[in-house]
Amino acid sequence: MTGMQKNIIIYQMIKPFLKWAGGKRQLLSEIKKYIPKDFQNYTYYEPFAGAGAVFFGLQPEKAVINDSNEQLINAYNAIKNSVSELVQLLKNYEKNNDKNFYYNIRDLDRDPESFRRLSNTEKAARFIYLNKTCYNGLYRVNSKGFFNVPYGKYDNPAICEEKVLYQISGYLNSNMIGISCGDFEDAVSPLLKQSAEKNSFVYFDPPYHSEGNKNFTSYQADGFDESQQERLCDLIIKLTKNKIKCLLSNSDTDFIRELYLHRSFQCDKNFFEIITVQAKRAINSKASGRGIVNEILVKNWKD
Repeated sequence: MTGMQKNIIIYQMIKPFLKWAGGKRQLLSEIKKYIPKDFQNYTYYEPFAGAGAVFFGLQPEKAVINDSNEQLINAYNAIKNSVSELVQLLKNYEKNNDKNFYYNIRDLDRDPESFRRLSNTEKAARFIYLNKTCYNGLYRVNSKGFFNVPYGKYDNPAICEEKVLYQISGYLNSNMIGISCGDFEDAVSPLLKQSAEKNSFVYFDPPYHSEGNKNFTSYQADGFDESQQERLCDLIIKLTKNKIKCLLSNSDTDFIRELYLHRSFQCDKNFFEIITVQAKRAINSKASGRGIVNEILVKNWKD
């Protein structure tokens, strides 16, 4: 790949390849105001990668992205390693898409043995197809881990966005991008060591806290409840003490505000800066969660 070709891939705008609840495309301009000024000198970490709106918006040259959703991370790896095959599979889905076809594809994971025989690229194509055609773009699994969102009845869903997929593949392959699947704390564990590279920046975008819904399970069968929010806060405190710059997005609830205000004394008085921002949300399981909503950013350093 020539230098000119690399510049075309890196500096043009890359959009996410998925619909995703809580995606940050609408909030990207606000988030960019609060990243380190010399960002390209940092190694970027994103432990809750999701659809990657911030990751693709910032386009770091060196990064580690992670998510606990195995099917999501498998899709990233398929785009990086076998994008041509993935595109062909998605084109076939595009030709055959209808309600019956959707439910046949959705139900593949109900037969674990048959699902196991699918290649990683075939699993990635299924994952992307379901995301583009399911109701309201939701990713939701039941207690057994089976995807259970009904058909979306869209007229012309963009199932195979060939140009986007090739752009992402080019970007992932022309930069130092690590892709991992696991717990958010494991994703940043190198930054907890005394020898950690201080020029590291972590953006946390966890499943949002939902007031009155302590067992939020939209993304994973094991959920992300208030105890997980507290564990995340404790991790950010550890990173702060190790002089690692962090930025967190979350919903603007009393629980989240109190969590970061009350625990901030462990680092320094009023150390965490809480910034209120407004986001436009189109994907949410509840109608009250759509439209213009308040969210917060939590920043752990002072410029």
